[in-house]
Amino acid sequence: MEKELLDDARDRMTKAVAATKTEFNSVRSGRASTALLDRIQVDYYGTPTPLRQIANLATPEPRLLTVTPYDKSAMKGIEKAIMESDLGLNPNNDGQVIRLPIPHLTEERRRELVKMVHRLAEDGKVALRNIRREVLKDFKDAKHDGLLGEDDERRAEEHMQKLTDEFVHQIEELVKHKEAEILEV
Repeated sequence: MEKELLDDARDRMTKAVAATKTEFNSVRSGRASTALLDRIQVDYYGTPTPLRQIANLATPEPRLLTVTPYDKSAMKGIEKAIMESDLGLNPNNDGQVIRLPIPHLTEERRRELVKMVHRLAEDGKVALRNIRREVLKDFKDAKHDGLLGEDDERRAEEHMQKLTDEFVHQIEELVKHKEAEILEV
């Protein structure tokens, strides 16, 4: 019982860290990456659709992204979604391809991006703490139902805290790397 709950918690925490890492990929550093556009949803025939599903994304140059829609009628919607995003990119549309030049980051914008990374990291840590809280409640319920003894519950809580600390450390490492990447001139 105890091992199953801890294994489930480990799986869920691994997914929470992976989700945080994915969010970090969409924060712009100084170079072009198609991952920047992962969060963009385009209103395509009345349905919010991920940009990747309606267009081909490429990085032909280190400071340029290109978006080639599969359906040219989606061009305006894609352009609007990019401009409304918090990426600070200015789309150039030639009727066939949308070009997104990646401007050099100012010191002020770098600081804003670092703050955004810290916010995303805090969201990831909150997710980890929520998982810990749910599993600790499951341990208490198991003790109440007679499936776990008091010593077993205490030991399981200690394991759960170590597990949480391990995953929080992973998020902090991700923050450190992303922050260095953003502040790199």
